[in-house]
Amino acid sequence: MLKGFKDFLLRGNVIDLAVAVVLGTAFVAIVTAFTDGIVNPVLAVFGGSNEMGLGVQLVAGKPATFIAIGPIITAAVNFLLIAAILYFVLILPATMARKRFSKEDEQLSDNELLIEIRDLLAQAQQGTTSSGKHGMLTEPAGSDGEHKH
Repeated sequence: MLKGFKDFLLRGNVIDLAVAVVLGTAFVAIVTAFTDGIVNPVLAVFGGSNEMGLGVQLVAGKPATFIAIGPIITAAVNFLLIAAILYFVLILPATMARKRFSKEDEQLSDNELLIEIRDLLAQAQQGTTSSGKHGMLTEPAGSDGEHKH
């Protein structure tokens, strides 16, 4: 039972997920600072003279009935910025590196691989029938009834 748990923890995609969570958390802090320092003051300009910022007051004189639109816009900007940063900083470079440094055999489709295997088998078969030999295959010593010592 513990071996299975250890295998689960050391599986590549679990480690990748843990790294993504840590990096995502770090990006959240950066993006939140950006939106608090830049986006929120810009949104406050659109709030006009309302001291509560951008939003709608449902009942005049009751602050509890204020619908704040600014935090919703800020959350959407946070999400888009985090998604863009993760994509352009992590996903895109990793995909490009994988394509660039992967072996040629790994880039073959299933059909291409099957065609290559078929062609290699055909070449081996032609080598067997034309020369009378088994190409790369050799008979074991002593297969003709004699034992060589």
